[in-house]
Order: sequence, then structure tokens, then C-alpha cells
Amino acid sequence: MPDLQDEAVTPEIIESDVVFGGRVWDIRRDRFVLEGAEITREYMDHTGAVAVLALDERDRVLLIQQYRHPIRMRDWELPAGLLDIRGESPLVAAQRELAEEVDLVAETWDLLTEFMTSPGGSNEMLRVYLARGVSPAPTVFARTEEEAGIEQRWVPLDEVVDSVLSRDLQNSILAIAALSAAAARDRGWSTLGDANAPWPRHPLAR
Repeated sequence: MPDLQDEAVTPEIIESDVVFGGRVWDIRRDRFVLEGAEITREYMDHTGAVAVLALDERDRVLLIQQYRHPIRMRDWELPAGLLDIRGESPLVAAQRELAEEVDLVAETWDLLTEFMTSPGGSNEMLRVYLARGVSPAPTVFARTEEEAGIEQRWVPLDEVVDSVLSRDLQNSILAIAALSAAAARDRGWSTLGDANAPWPRHPLAR
């Protein structure tokens, strides 16, 4: 493996305040010292999130389509959700989201990938799980707001990758997850991680 990885830094924080408290997440302003210079930055203070790439025995990915107000579009996505329940493990959160959004459970869970969604303006970290051996959940959940109009579709993984590369699918979580899954599959799934692996880079874990 190449010796290439992101490096954690702990600057001196002089002041840190929530300047806007939102319904889902906040905007925080930090004043800090980095390499002798005082800097002020505002960013989205995010709980973090998880997503699930569910893959069936025919190598198809479960996609969902729902309305997203900031972009005024119904985009294709993966089942996903916030880590907004205190003390809940990321794996349990992913299992809950799969059941609540698409009424499925899975026999096998692996860590597919994790990434920073927008490190210049948000501290959000996102972990994607690969779920296999899927079957209907014992309970069907009632969905409200944007989730009430969710459409589901099973699509071959290669077709999803082609649609990402042709720029027809542009959801970042879906794109990263699909490309990661295709690369992992080509490597005999040898890159998958333990679904219960610690997540030390997540801001809430520091």
C-alpha cells in the first residue's frame, strides 16, 4: 500500500461559537492559531452520517430517488442518515436507516469506504457500508416529508458506475460508493473493512 494518508492537526482554538443554530445542523465560527497566524473560519458543524450500498445476488445496487430542496431536484441516492442519536454506533445507525428508508435488513455488513464530504466548509465525515444478503424487514415504516415520495430501483452496479462516469448521476455519496464498490469487487472484495471498526477521524470521536 502507498504511504499516503491524511494527517490530523490540533490547532490552538482561541474561541469557538455557534453563530447559527439550525434544525438539523449548526454553523460554527472558530478563531484559532495555525503556524503562528490567527485565523477565523465558519463551517457547518455536522453530526456525521452513514450510507448503505445494498448489493443483491445479481450484482444490483438499491437506489432511491427523493426530492432535495437545496438543489431543487429528485436525485438518485443511497439509503443514508445522520448520526443524530447519542451513543448509537455507526453500524446500528446504518442498519436502522436501511430498515426505515427501504424496509430491508441484511445478513452481511462490511465497511466499504469513508470520506469527508466538503472539508473546506464542513466537518462532516461519512461512512458507507456494503450490505449483502438483503431481505424484507419485519416492519414496514411510515415515511414523511421528502421521504414520503421515495422511489426505489435495483440497478446493476456497472450501470451505476457508467452513469456516474457519464455525469448523469451526480450525488457525491452515490458516486464515491459506487466507484469504491466496483474497485473493491475487482480486487475480490479484499479492501473491505470490519463493519465495527473504530472511527477515530470522526469529529465526535476526538
